[in-house]
Amino acid sequence: MGLDDAAIERLVDEARSGDASAFGHLFDHFHLPVYRYVACRVRRSSDAEDLTQSIFVKALEALPRYESRGIPFGGWLFRLARNAVIDFVRTSHEHADLAESAERAGTDVAPDDLAVTRQEIEAVGVALSVLTNEQRDAIALRFFAGLSAREAADAMGKQEGTVRGLQFRAIAALRRQLLIDAPEAGMSGSPESPRMP
Repeated sequence: MGLDDAAIERLVDEARSGDASAFGHLFDHFHLPVYRYVACRVRRSSDAEDLTQSIFVKALEALPRYESRGIPFGGWLFRLARNAVIDFVRTSHEHADLAESAERAGTDVAPDDLAVTRQEIEAVGVALSVLTNEQRDAIALRFFAGLSAREAADAMGKQEGTVRGLQFRAIAALRRQLLIDAPEAGMSGSPESPRMP
């Protein structure tokens, strides 16, 4: 279900007034992007599922105190998600295991293809580990959660230009780490769209 900003704000107002159905619509709209963001930052899918549910419980509990203050509801929700992930990673010392996710997703893949994919994903995982936490957040919010630069900026509590800068530097670092622009690798592409598995 696609919701525009006005519909989201209307649902937020209704949910703040106690309309459980309105919060259900907000949950339906934001659940998958929030889950994708969380899943790319924690190791196990069960942790991602639990953390996502916890984020929505916190959102429901905090909703009566929510005030826009220039930050749309989605930005506020992703800020909750980002803080929850930071706390989880800090206390559990866990990081995303992209290869495990790929294996779960590729059930009908030939063993040789799966091995190659696993190697490529492990290389991306290593490359992601060289990024700063803020760069990883920018990449996760923009590409895994599918947020715009403005929405990611709201979630991170930063200016849109700062998020674009973090994203650009992160992509450049990933390209260097994965040897995407190296002549011997025989690959090319623009900094805006790195070739990642």
